[in-house]
Amino acid sequence: MGLKIKRGQEGETMVFFPISRSRAVRFPAILALSLVLAAPAAAAERRFSESTDIVAVEVPVQVVRDGKPVRGLTAADFEVYEGRSPQPVTGFEVVDLAAIPANARGAAAQAPRLPLSARRKFLLMFDMGFSSPPSMTKARQAAKELLHGTFHPADLVGVAAYFPSKGPQLLLGFTSDRKLVEDAIDRLDPVQVRASGVQIAGDPLMLGGGGDGGHEFKGILAEAADQAAQNNGASDAVQIPDGLNPIATPMDRYARTSSQRDMEQFTRALAAFADVLAAVRGRKYVLLLSEGFDSTVATGVSDVDEVADMDTHSIVGDVWNIDSDKRYGNTRAGSVLEKMLDSLRRADCVVQAVDIGGVRAGDDLKAVKSRGRDSLFMMANSTGGEFYPNFNNLGAAMEKVLDRTSVTYVLTFQPDVKPDGQYHKLRVELKNPQGARVVYRPGYYAPKPYARQTAMERMLGASGQVAAGREGGQVGISLLAAPFQQAGGKAYVPVLVEIDGPSLTAATAGNVLPAEVFVYSFDAQGKVQDYFSEKLGLDLSKVGPAVRQTGLKLFGHLDLPPGSYSVRALVRNGLTGAAGLKVTSLEVPAFAQGGPVLLPPFFPETPGRWLMVREAKSRQGNADYPFMARNQPYIPASLPALEPGRDAAMALVGYHLAAGPLAVQAVVLTAEGKEAGEGKIAMLNRETPSGDGPDRLTATFRPPQLQPGEYELLVTLTDAKGTAQTSVTPFVIRPPGSPSVAAKAGGAGR
Repeated sequence: MGLKIKRGQEGETMVFFPISRSRAVRFPAILALSLVLAAPAAAAERRFSESTDIVAVEVPVQVVRDGKPVRGLTAADFEVYEGRSPQPVTGFEVVDLAAIPANARGAAAQAPRLPLSARRKFLLMFDMGFSSPPSMTKARQAAKELLHGTFHPADLVGVAAYFPSKGPQLLLGFTSDRKLVEDAIDRLDPVQVRASGVQIAGDPLMLGGGGDGGHEFKGILAEAADQAAQNNGASDAVQIPDGLNPIATPMDRYARTSSQRDMEQFTRALAAFADVLAAVRGRKYVLLLSEGFDSTVATGVSDVDEVADMDTHSIVGDVWNIDSDKRYGNTRAGSVLEKMLDSLRRADCVVQAVDIGGVRAGDDLKAVKSRGRDSLFMMANSTGGEFYPNFNNLGAAMEKVLDRTSVTYVLTFQPDVKPDGQYHKLRVELKNPQGARVVYRPGYYAPKPYARQTAMERMLGASGQVAAGREGGQVGISLLAAPFQQAGGKAYVPVLVEIDGPSLTAATAGNVLPAEVFVYSFDAQGKVQDYFSEKLGLDLSKVGPAVRQTGLKLFGHLDLPPGSYSVRALVRNGLTGAAGLKVTSLEVPAFAQGGPVLLPPFFPETPGRWLMVREAKSRQGNADYPFMARNQPYIPASLPALEPGRDAAMALVGYHLAAGPLAVQAVVLTAEGKEAGEGKIAMLNRETPSGDGPDRLTATFRPPQLQPGEYELLVTLTDAKGTAQTSVTPFVIRPPGSPSVAAKAGGAGR
């Protein structure tokens, strides 16, 4: 008995089948697949409501006096205004980087507790349109040097590049993994690009880099480099015949038209990119590495001699020798430039502009050099950033900026706004400034209906949630991840994500529900070691009753080397945007060392309770199914729901345990870590391992009399020599008749 596997354009989805009792215990015998794939999301788009909602707006604020951050302020020191209306501050947090360990491990441990809006985010933006290849090569090296000792380990860094033929492209999302940032910068090598193109990070949230599914832009950098070289060469080769006023030459007018076209293309593209970056919570420091564009096409010339020469022509009546666009700037170009600057400010993007041109020889290039620097200074000055005319030892030059932004106060208020995506202006003041300057976001965007968000905005929103690692959301989730030994240096880590059906399907119209699941593993340094994702198309006309009664359970896996990890699962309704995030800690032992290991206790799930889904076939591999008891497979509960005084089947798995009798003890702990009593464990069976296989023990566990709530079960196995191994797993005591553990537990789980 089985279901045929169907492959569609969007991928595969598997429906769980009753487990057969055949002796073949490979994955294909456990899970089979069939699900109707999702129709276009627009077919079941949620209708937009004009009602007002209460939303929480976070306003990161820095307070600076004499160039130094001001510490020790409280919520009572601030006043927040939307327009002219004062807003009560309902939340207040302080992030002081000086109090966070300056090593990667310590910063990674504390980062999930920090508000995402308060974490500094630096976007390295490489301008491939207005920069020569030699300058860009040096700029890439300078940017890589910034990664070692300049940024704080808690800072997030992303990589983007501007290509004339494609506009700004995000090569890597905001991440704390400095090695990934280096790899992204290396992909901007023009020599490698000519051979193989540029590959964007392959994972869907652009947090882990590499992998399959990356998008290639072959030849873009080569084209950009060639174009930049041609532009520079053309500018350098312009010769003005003696006796002709350079203002009036057709060649000069053509050059200015070309410069205006290039400038407008750049500014329009960067404005659109800024609108997308608005989806990332908190301030974004855009480190723009560029030689700059000719700003005079928008602002007019600023050279004193040129202005004086044109004024002389005006006085004597030689108006035909005056180019008004050159003198005062082109109105349209100026409007496009101002729109870009306004978009950057509204998105809370601060441009730190770096002139990568270096020193050029020759008097005829001074004007070109000055105009490029003027544009970079304008972008930095208009957005509250700094201009760096020399990028040698850029890290030292940025020290002042990094110091004064090291303390962030996060003020939260709750306005009544329509979810229409409109912009609202803000003002933050100190009640007693005493010479201090307040730096804050100039406004905020009301929530935009999910159906109106672009794919990039949706990706950045999900990426920020996963990177932040803060649990919660509208969708209830439970999560189980456990390491099993396999050949090679990495452990096989099955991951089971339980998704509460009622919260996932809430407010979903129509019969088609696209659901998205993203699972990432971050090591102790904050690096992504492995990940997987699934896009599921659920035909609610067929599976709706089962999903709404309990929910989905996704079976995937990670391959991880020994170490400590934070495993994070994000689940999102692809129609409404409702999402939930769950985080669990995972310790992967060094199995190869041969020491005893006891995995967390597993509680077999009631068959048929969940709609089972399995990861894509391309990731399944050849590993044996790990969850076995008495030669029979089972599905463990991600968050076991137990009843006081009633036996529950339990499975224990260990490696390299001593032969002979084992004593077992169970202690129940509260969510705060206090003892809540001892449970009763009765050992039933122990399977002798073959080779390096696991010890498998079956037992029953009876919880003591407990009030409904969340608890942890601490199990201790002691061999005849007195050597003890411990492991822990969370569980809940649910109220009688509770239909959904994930929903009742608020998404809590392993």
